[in-house]
Amino acid sequence: MALLSRAIASVTKPTAPRLHNLIRCMSNVPENTVYGGPTTQNPNQRVTLTHLKQKHRKGEPITMVTAYDYPSAVHLDTAGIDICLVGDSAAMVVHGYDTTLPISLDEMLVHCRSVARGAKMPLLVGDLPFGTYESSTHQAVDTAVRVLKEGGMDAIKLEGGAPSRITAAKAIVEAGIAVMGHVGLTPQAISVLGGFRPQGKNVASAVKVVETALALQEAGCFSVVLECVPAPVAAAATSALRIPTIGIGAGPFCSGQVTPKFCKQFAHVGDVINKALSEYKEEVTNGSFPGPSHTPYKINAADVDGFLTELQRLGLEKAASAAATAAEKIETVESHIGGSPIHN
Repeated sequence: MALLSRAIASVTKPTAPRLHNLIRCMSNVPENTVYGGPTTQNPNQRVTLTHLKQKHRKGEPITMVTAYDYPSAVHLDTAGIDICLVGDSAAMVVHGYDTTLPISLDEMLVHCRSVARGAKMPLLVGDLPFGTYESSTHQAVDTAVRVLKEGGMDAIKLEGGAPSRITAAKAIVEAGIAVMGHVGLTPQAISVLGGFRPQGKNVASAVKVVETALALQEAGCFSVVLECVPAPVAAAATSALRIPTIGIGAGPFCSGQVTPKFCKQFAHVGDVINKALSEYKEEVTNGSFPGPSHTPYKINAADVDGFLTELQRLGLEKAASAAATAAEKIETVESHIGGSPIHN
């Protein structure tokens, strides 16, 4: 910095080009990176809103799956899922709460960052947790900014169609952040809904679903989730909107789907995990695990003798006896199965 300051102080107007060259040479960043402008996004590297609009226009179904951690995100990435939602349902699925309400923004950001490290292809959408966007448009925008800057998300999702939430959605969009709306069953509103209850089951409720979806579209949302509404209501909303709808328990007439466990289970992963854990417990209990093939790190006979001698010198007779017995048993088992020791 001192060198740069002296150079600037000594340069007069006619020598400005020389200063420019000096500063450029002092940079450790390639010139084409510094002066080349933003690089062109590769559509094969990340699903974008443009990609979703194209699929919607062509009538191609959109896929969305919820993930809360790095391993799940990697699976979504490998499968080529369009949208990865980091849902506030992590409160229930990961943290064991009865509702989505207790999860904090800081906890959500941890989930967002984990997912962002694992999912490189899908559009990443982060839920705004309860209590982080309802108070004012300033609070809503500040929270949305954090979800993008600190959570690594591409867009946010917020629930509900109350006027204050639609205003919040509009403010976030005007701040330059893509917003996905959410109507129908909105878990954050279970206090006024009286629990996890489907919506749109009577005329007034069905009309409200469609009107709310339209209001969110006018607020600038790029998509709307329709959760737990009858199929005709979802079909009406999908037809009325110019933006994609993502159904969750809302039937086949939406623009895309995110499938909850109450609709269809594509695999019983829990059964596989439980079976594996039971087998592991049984093998540890009966002593068959770990066997020689699961004990790969060896010490040769000469070093065993030296180790025993050192233990005895330290007065650790019991430890020396345990080590000798273990070495003898391992050698006996390996001789029976024809194994060769691995020395590391």
